[in-house]
Amino acid sequence: MNSTGQMKTWTLWKLLIFTFLQVGISGIVFIYIRVSVNLDLGVPILQPPKPLRSSLLVEEKISNLTILLWTWPFGVRSHIEKCSRLLGIPDCHITVKRSWYPKADAVLIHHFDLYGNPQRLPQEPRPLSQRWIWFNLESPTTYSVQSFLDSRFNLTMTYRRDSDIYIPYGWMDVLPQKQNVTIPPKSKLVAWAVSNWKPDSQRVKYYQELKKYLQVDIYGRHHLPLPRDQHLSTLSQYKFYLAFENSIHEDYITEKVWKNAFFSWAVPVVLGPPRKNYERHMPPESFIHIDDFPSAKELANFLHTLDRNTTRYESYFHWRSWLKPNGPTPWALMFCKACRALQENPGQYQTIPDLSKWFKQSR
Repeated sequence: MNSTGQMKTWTLWKLLIFTFLQVGISGIVFIYIRVSVNLDLGVPILQPPKPLRSSLLVEEKISNLTILLWTWPFGVRSHIEKCSRLLGIPDCHITVKRSWYPKADAVLIHHFDLYGNPQRLPQEPRPLSQRWIWFNLESPTTYSVQSFLDSRFNLTMTYRRDSDIYIPYGWMDVLPQKQNVTIPPKSKLVAWAVSNWKPDSQRVKYYQELKKYLQVDIYGRHHLPLPRDQHLSTLSQYKFYLAFENSIHEDYITEKVWKNAFFSWAVPVVLGPPRKNYERHMPPESFIHIDDFPSAKELANFLHTLDRNTTRYESYFHWRSWLKPNGPTPWALMFCKACRALQENPGQYQTIPDLSKWFKQSR
C-alpha cells in the first residue's frame, strides 16, 4: 500500500474514533438530562434523591405530634379516638396528662374552663415552637374574651368559619344518591325549648309579641317538661320550631337548628345572624327567618298559611332528597381536627395579638 492509501486509512480510523466518542458523550449527556428531568417531574427512580428522603423524615415526625388537652371541656371526660380512623390522617398523641407539657407540640385550651382567671392558663415557661390553641364554642356575649388572652394563642378553634380550625355545631352531608322524602306526621303547630329565660332578651321579647297571634308550646325550665329521652320524639310532633339563639353573632348557629329542628323534622324559624349567614350553612329554603317579615304578626300569619297549605309546607323539605343534616361535632373529632391542622401546617407559627377584638367583630 502506498503512502497515499495509508493516509486515507488513518484518516478513516480517526473519523470513526471521533464519531464513537461523540456518540458516547452524547449518550452520557442524554442520560444525565433524562434523569434530571425525571427528578423535576417527580418520576420515581430506583434510588430516591436525598430531598425525598428528607421529606419522609418530616412526615414521620409529623405523625408523632403530641397535643395536650389542658382540661376536659366543661370538666366532662370523653373518649379519645384514633385520628386515622376519624379523618384518615396519621395519629397524634392526644393526652390530658400535664406532665407532657414540656414535650407537647400544642396545648388545646378550652375557653369556658379558664374564663376570667389567667391563673388557669399554663404557668410554666412555654417550650420553643409549642403552639397554644384557643378552643371556644360559646358566643362572646355569653362568655366574653378578656384582654389577658391577647398575644398568647397561635391558633383559633371555634364555630366561626374564619377560624384556623373550624368546628361548627352542625353541617350538611351530600347524599350519595337522591332520596325519597317522607315527612313524619305532625299534629301540633309550634314548639320552643328554652332553659335560659331572660325577659329582657331579644328572643323573649319577640316571643311575647308573637304569642299574641300564634299558639307556641314552650318546653324547658319553668315550662313544660322535656325529658332527655323524649326530646326529639316530643318536638317531632310539631310543624315548626323556634330556633331562637340566645345572642346574635356571625356563624353562631347552634343545636337549636341542627338538633332541635332538623333532627325532629320541624321547620326552623330562626332568630340569629342575618339570613345570608344562615345560607352559608344550609339551603335557603330549609328555614324561615324572622327578618323576612316586617313584624311578628306577619310571621304568625305566614305560619298559619303554611299550616293550611300542605304543598307549600312540604316545599321546606325538598332539600332533604339530596342533603342530610349532621352534628353536633363529637369531642374526639374536634381534637382530631386540631391534629390535622398541625400536620398540614407544621411550620406555621403565628401569634394572635387581638383575640378579644377578632372574636367580637363580624366579617
